Amino acid sequence: MMLPVPSPISLFSRSSILSPSRPSISSSMATQTPPPSSSPRRIVVCGGGVIGACTAYFLSKNSASSSTHITVVEKSSPACAASGKAGGFLALDWCDGGPLSSLARASFALHRSLSSLLDGPNTYSYRPLHTLSFPILSPSASSSDSSPTSKSLFPDWVDGPTARTPKTIGTPETTAQVHPRLFTRAVLAAAGVEILIAEVEEVKVAEGRVVGVGLRGREEAIPADAVVLALGPWSDRSKLVSDLFNVSGLKAHSIVLRPKDPDKITPHALSLSYQPAPGAKILDYEVYPRPTGEVYICGISKEVAVPDDPEEIVGEREYIEMLYKIAGEVSSHLRKEEVAEVVAEQACFLPCTDDGLPVIGEIPGVDGCYVATGHSCWGILNGPATGAAVAELILEGKSTTVDLKPFSPSRFIKRRTRLGM
Repeated sequence: MMLPVPSPISLFSRSSILSPSRPSISSSMATQTPPPSSSPRRIVVCGGGVIGACTAYFLSKNSASSSTHITVVEKSSPACAASGKAGGFLALDWCDGGPLSSLARASFALHRSLSSLLDGPNTYSYRPLHTLSFPILSPSASSSDSSPTSKSLFPDWVDGPTARTPKTIGTPETTAQVHPRLFTRAVLAAAGVEILIAEVEEVKVAEGRVVGVGLRGREEAIPADAVVLALGPWSDRSKLVSDLFNVSGLKAHSIVLRPKDPDKITPHALSLSYQPAPGAKILDYEVYPRPTGEVYICGISKEVAVPDDPEEIVGEREYIEMLYKIAGEVSSHLRKEEVAEVVAEQACFLPCTDDGLPVIGEIPGVDGCYVATGHSCWGILNGPATGAAVAELILEGKSTTVDLKPFSPSRFIKRRTRLGM
């Protein structure tokens, strides 16, 4: 069954959003807040993607002072880049064994709590799902290379002749999904904060402390007691960031298809490996059916320069055609000539750091300036815990949601010192 999808216009406006009543936060989201300040606090969040939206949400809900004013500055529109074009896949334990484990687990739990608070299944297509992994073979591959296929283990709609026996790598207890654009905008709307469409030009600093944010084409800066730089792959456009660490962009491609009979597509996410020819490099792809009746297919990424304007990002034709090919190999329901509609052919840039870890914390030497970027392909998953942690840093001086030490910006100072930079 297709779930109703709210109009994006109902989720946010380009100016101020009327603040809704503040619901109580579940125990997993509860934080201690400092006593109200004697003067209003002015917080500017730069970036309207999932990290900025979640940060604004937790700032709004956890602030003890009703006089705290929060502004989100976004150049184009909320969730216009990777936060609107991602797969929206969530995994509890796929990052276990590494520095991201605690962040991912905390964020997976927060996604469940947010879904309960914000009616996630109906508002932004939150749902748990099964996740399968299997290789598919190219038509040119020798039949001797294939292993016997157990079709009974596949959902009925996965009927490609080259699919081999699947492995279950996620259950409804450990994997889930959201529609990323709807999620980002729903969280931002629930935050009840001011949305300002403008381009951030610089963070204003005086005597080692943030005092405002300068906007391109505007004479007066926005006054600020705290600033959060959550600009994804554009974060290093700020000199405060670029002087400390690098943020690069990984261009990822995707298509969104609407099958003629969406009710036949069951909630099974697919993780695929594909070898175009014997001896060729094995490529990875993902297929994510959505409750909206759409199916999202992604794969193929490359490192290229990030354009200044997110609206200029388009997919490369050869990569898009390969995604159609993969979709058709997996399921007859997803063949380009058979689907009811091609909803999107697109690309976005995933923000990456040199050491592969996100950067979350206060920038050394600049009081009140925080950065949250570099989440790569796990931005949607880790958005809530990142936002909650940054809000705690600003409001309380420390994070209790997750230990941010592995993600601190100060790690780059130590690294550059060792390298003699």
